[in-house]
Amino acid sequence: MENKRGRIGASFADFLDEQGIREDVEGQAVKELIAEQITAAMKEKGLTKVAMAELMHTTRAQLDRLLDPGNPSVTLTTLQRAAKAVGRNLTIALT
Repeated sequence: MENKRGRIGASFADFLDEQGIREDVEGQAVKELIAEQITAAMKEKGLTKVAMAELMHTTRAQLDRLLDPGNPSVTLTTLQRAAKAVGRNLTIALT
């Protein structure tokens, strides 16, 4: 099926919906993006993982879990502490 942009077939989002994995894939993508942003902010500030963990009042192991895109068990509190440690704000929105 061709749409107005000349593409044939369903969208990637439609495919994910059909497979029943859209929420999981989108959640993983968001987690990876946040981990990349925190890592970039740390680099910008010249922070090591040890220094970052100290600013967050946590352990390096906890920071490693935060920065691991494959680890889904990150809390909003941890994300807020990470954002604050690099001088940023955490913004979450429902769209």
